[in-house]
Order: sequence, then C-alpha cells, then structure tokens
Amino acid sequence: MPVRVIQSISSNRNGIGAYIFQCKKIQFCYCNWAGSSRGMNLFLRHMFAKFAQDHPYIEMVVSRRPGKHPILRVNGREKVICVRNLDPLQILKKAELLKNSSGAKLKKVKWPVFSMNTSVRGIWSPFHRQNVTSFPNSQNINNEHIYTDK
Repeated sequence: MPVRVIQSISSNRNGIGAYIFQCKKIQFCYCNWAGSSRGMNLFLRHMFAKFAQDHPYIEMVVSRRPGKHPILRVNGREKVICVRNLDPLQILKKAELLKNSSGAKLKKVKWPVFSMNTSVRGIWSPFHRQNVTSFPNSQNINNEHIYTDK
C-alpha cells in the first residue's frame, strides 16, 4: 500500500523558523562643509549605493546636520556612533557593526545566576582528556621534574 504524502505549505509563526533583523533603519548624518565629515562624504559618494543594495531589508536614511560632526544612528535614536575624521572604509565597518546590532543599550546583570541543581555535565577537571591507562603510572610518579618549574 503506497504512503500518501500530505502536501502543505509551511508558514512562519511570529519569527519562528526565520531570522528577523533587529536593525530596521540606519541614519547617516553628515555636514557639507565641515572637515570632520570628509570621510562620510566620500563614503556617501562611493560606497553607500553598494551598501544599500546589499542590505535591502534595512531602511537607509541620509540627512544633513550642518555644523555638527557626522554620526550613524540605528532605529531612530537608540544607538549613535560618531564617525568624525574616519576613513570611508572605517565608516563601512561601523555601519556593518550597527547593522548586526539591535540598537538597544547594554544591560548590566546585577546578580549572578545560582542554581540549586547540580550540573548535568559534571565538574570540569584537567584530567578529563587524559587516557585512564596513562595516568598515573610509575613513569610519571618517578619523574618529579615534570611537575616542577626547574
């Protein structure tokens, strides 16, 4: 008797089974005449189009900030990086860094995690990787100079 295959289309449920980027929008702010924006201006002229084509799922916004240092923002105002006096390649690295981050501020863990249960893997020992038949043996016991700093 042949087995019938059930044909169905898989659907994502609230991001399960698909990676959803936390970075939704990157804003590139620059100044036309300030010397600290020279690298940002070169980046926008030569590298920005390729960066935007490579990442179509991120909204790219270019805006002017007259008389201010150039900055990169993620998701509005959540995370800001100043890129004054940086080369276009360094700005590209900063944009890649922002692309991979969520923009949320880092939170300090105030209390360490303690568990009442014992570890499933057991307690680590430096002797775990050694063969049981090779340690200890008479050769290692008689050669004390192996264990000292001489």
